[in-house]
Amino acid sequence: MLLRPFLNDAGSCASYLFGCTSHSKLAVVDPHVDLVDDYLAMAAAIEAPIVAAFETHVQADHVSGLPALVERTGATGYLPAGAAVEFEHVALENGEAVRLGNTVVTAIATPGHAPAHHAYAVADRSRGSDEPWLVFSGDALLVGDVGRPDLHVAGDPRGQARLLHASLARLLELPDHVVLYPSHYGGSVCGRGLSGNPVSSIGFERAHNPLLALTDPEAFADAVLSEMPPRPAEQERIVAANLSGRVPAPA
Repeated sequence: MLLRPFLNDAGSCASYLFGCTSHSKLAVVDPHVDLVDDYLAMAAAIEAPIVAAFETHVQADHVSGLPALVERTGATGYLPAGAAVEFEHVALENGEAVRLGNTVVTAIATPGHAPAHHAYAVADRSRGSDEPWLVFSGDALLVGDVGRPDLHVAGDPRGQARLLHASLARLLELPDHVVLYPSHYGGSVCGRGLSGNPVSSIGFERAHNPLLALTDPEAFADAVLSEMPPRPAEQERIVAANLSGRVPAPA
């Protein structure tokens, strides 16, 4: 299996090109509109097409590159069921799998940061196992932090915080060796105490992420909703663009 991270320091956003080169099937997770040319250039250098694009959720801090990737490559776009976007896509339910040659991507429902949010566990069958090797955790579990639960709901976000607590417990069912690739790192406003290191593991976060030590949902909600950073700049315009699938005109 091939994996190439793309880090956009402007918003501390991480996206990933990955897939099976044996069967020439690549995908991108949480594509950023500013990096579409870079994904395509990397795929061309690898000499394998991008056939799928996955969003973990409707983004609030940057414009998604998924519609542009789909338009330029003919790839299939995948989003969590309930994402309510206005463009053609495949809505994945919890536990559904997408096979890209020897690479198998399984959706894990992880609501909380957003009401419709998936992590994607990835197995590499060429290594002789169906066990996940890595997980793209989106904005649910971050390195040293968790995603904020207030961006995608009106009113009191405590209900979303409790959902996030349950979602994190679901991610912690993964083995400790599973490598964690979140969609943000230090500097992002989607968390508060993110590490500048963009990669971790389930086991390391289990042992060292202070928010994962909070077993009581109400105590977790208190902690995760304290000292929230400012909302993303132009959040409403960005969310509207990502729901419609159209790149917004410059402000």
